[in-house]
Amino acid sequence: QVQLVESGGGSVQAGGSLRLSCAASGYTYSSYCMAWFRQAPGKEREGVAQISTGGSSTSYIDSVKGRFTISRDNAKNMLYLQMNSLKPEDTAMYYCAARLWSGGSCIGGQYEYNYWGQGTQVTVSS
Repeated sequence: QVQLVESGGGSVQAGGSLRLSCAASGYTYSSYCMAWFRQAPGKEREGVAQISTGGSSTSYIDSVKGRFTISRDNAKNMLYLQMNSLKPEDTAMYYCAARLWSGGSCIGGQYEYNYWGQGTQVTVSS
């Protein structure tokens, strides 16, 4: 079955960096759109970054543009999120998500994603 396992979260000071990883298994990874979502306490889950099946197209929410970079390695079935210049407002549980590409753009909301990891906590202190 589909499994997504995140790692790389932790606690850092503002201005620091973290690299999240997501190991995928149980499906044809290169056929799936991938994304990182996050959810802070008391807030709705939001899509942070999304990436196309081949990795050539990416999208980000405005608050992380220029600081975060999503990438994927289809040979290793891995998804990454490089997070630089972290801010306290980036504190959240971060989730890896996947959905089968059905043509067109990979950009979509959380309800379009079928598979989710268990999450990895990122805490940024000021």
